[in-house]
Order: sequence, then structure tokens, then C-alpha cells
Amino acid sequence: MQMRHILLSGIFFLSTSMVLGQRIITDVSKSGTSAATFLEIPIGAPAVGMGSAFVSLASDATALYWNVAGTAELEHNEIVALHSSWLGGTNLDFAGLVFSLGNFGNIGISLTSLSMDEMVVRTVEQPAGTGEFFNASDIAAGLSYSRKLTDRFSIGVTAKYIRQEIWHESASAFAIDVGTIFRTDLFAGMIIGASISNFGAKMELSGRDTRRFGRVDETKLGSNERIPFNVELDSWSLPLLFQFGVSTNVVQNENQRWTVAVDALHPSDDYESVNIGTEYAFQDFLFLRGGYQALFLDNVEGGLSFGAGIKANMLFSNATIKADYAFREMGRLENIHVFSLGVTF
Repeated sequence: MQMRHILLSGIFFLSTSMVLGQRIITDVSKSGTSAATFLEIPIGAPAVGMGSAFVSLASDATALYWNVAGTAELEHNEIVALHSSWLGGTNLDFAGLVFSLGNFGNIGISLTSLSMDEMVVRTVEQPAGTGEFFNASDIAAGLSYSRKLTDRFSIGVTAKYIRQEIWHESASAFAIDVGTIFRTDLFAGMIIGASISNFGAKMELSGRDTRRFGRVDETKLGSNERIPFNVELDSWSLPLLFQFGVSTNVVQNENQRWTVAVDALHPSDDYESVNIGTEYAFQDFLFLRGGYQALFLDNVEGGLSFGAGIKANMLFSNATIKADYAFREMGRLENIHVFSLGVTF
């Protein structure tokens, strides 16, 4: 039975990669050819601290992003919120809520937002500004369901709505995420996780910014320079991502635990890469993390990350609170600091 589930997890990942994978030419990365790339920004201080090697370990509300099957591991309700100052003066925010329904599985709700402050509209003729301002924002809202099919094997699915806006233009799409997690008896309880993220429709910007005026046909009577028309923009695929990860406890006793994890990534808009991470836990109270992201990927900025967290029971309540911090090196770009707060109740 155990080997059967291992094979099912492997077949799930490999078959979907072959059927849905879009990169055929191995020497072309297709970087910059996807819409809604904010969906690729890692979520949660624990995951970022471990170099984003989190597909098999995700078992809190951030699993709504990493591997929705991980939310099936939750036996209580949990909410998590995070904020991070992202690149280029943007702000990343995430909120996730998981409700435990016992034997019926778990339901999750998530919201991801990437936003920026207003900027001055500048043109060639008016480089100092036109007196107008614009901004841009990205939002993804998801509804998830997960369930343990056995005491070792879990599966989950997320349906999400994605929207991008810039000034007077917008684009939207629907997508799904699917994930599985299998707990084995191999190598001190090795966990295998696999997920597919952002499988959905293409996105195409439209709005009044695409409206133009001009002469449509020189040969037609009545044609003039003030005939309105709309410029049709190209549509772009979502950043489809396949992930396969394994993790195991190198050391585990009643006082401490040392976990190592490795994830393999196959994105539709870049080359394959590997994330590695580790976490040391002392009495399930103090957590120290480290990792490296995007191994074997050329032309990447940074990759090293580390973090820490604490977990404690709240006074006069059965609730548990978790506070985490992570640092991510970004090379020549601005380094990233991530703070997240979670409550189990």
C-alpha cells in the first residue's frame, strides 16, 4: 500500500508535467512571457527562511499557496497573515484561513495582493509629469478544499480568481491548483509532496487606455482621423508551475527536531531548478531555518535565506500563536524581509 501511494504521487507529477508542460525547447527559458508573475512570489516566513523548499512540509495556512493538500493536516482552524516590502517599492500581502471540518476535510480561503503607491504619469512631451497619477495592483483570491484519503495520503484543490490592473487597463482569469502529500515509513518518516499551480486561462489587458483615433480606410468616403478603434493586445499564459518535494527528520526526539527538505521545480516560464532548506526546532517553541533557492539556475539574483520563529500557547485560551521572520538575499536587488503571524484556534 505504501509503495502504491509513492508511485501514485510520482505518476501524478510526471504525467501532468508531460501533458501540461509548455516548455519543449530546453535552451529557451521563456522568462518574461507569463502574465500574473506575482503568483510566483513565495509566501510565508517559514517557507522563505527554508529557501522555499516547502512543498512537502506545508502543513499550516500558507499551504494554501505551497501545496493545498497540506491543509488537510490541520486538525484545528488556523489563520495566517503576512506583509513584505517587495522589489521596486511594491508591497506583498497575504491572508489565509483554514476551517477544519473533521472527517469531511478542510476548507480554506486565501487572498494575495501585490500593490504599489501612485506614480506620476510622464510622457516624452511632458517628462516632468502630466498632472495625472497612475498605480498598478495584482490580486488573487482562492477557495480550497483538502482531505485525508488515508492516514498517510492527502489531496487538495484550489480554485482561484486572478486580476491585474494598471491605470485604466485590467485583465482577469480563473485557475486551479492541485496538490498531494504522502507520508512514508522510509528514512525516518520521509514525506513526499507534489503540486501543480496556476493552471488556467490566459490573460489579456483591456480598457480605455487601448482606445485610439485614426483613419481606418483611406479609400472609404467619410473616413477621417477621428474614427475611434481599440488596440487588441496579446494574451499571455499564467506562470504554470510543477513542484515535487521530499523532506525527512534527521534528528527527532521529545526536545528537538532537525528537518531537511529538497524541492524540484519545473516552471513554464523558466528553466528547472532546485530549492533546499532545513529547520531546527527546540521543544516545538523555537525554530531556526536556512536554505538556498534556485540552485542550478543561471542568471539568478541571490538565493540564500534564513529565518526564525516562535510558537506559544495563548494565556486563558486553547489558541496557539506563531510569529516568524525570514530574510532573503536578492543579490544586486533589494534584499527581502518577510514577517508572518499565525493563530491556531
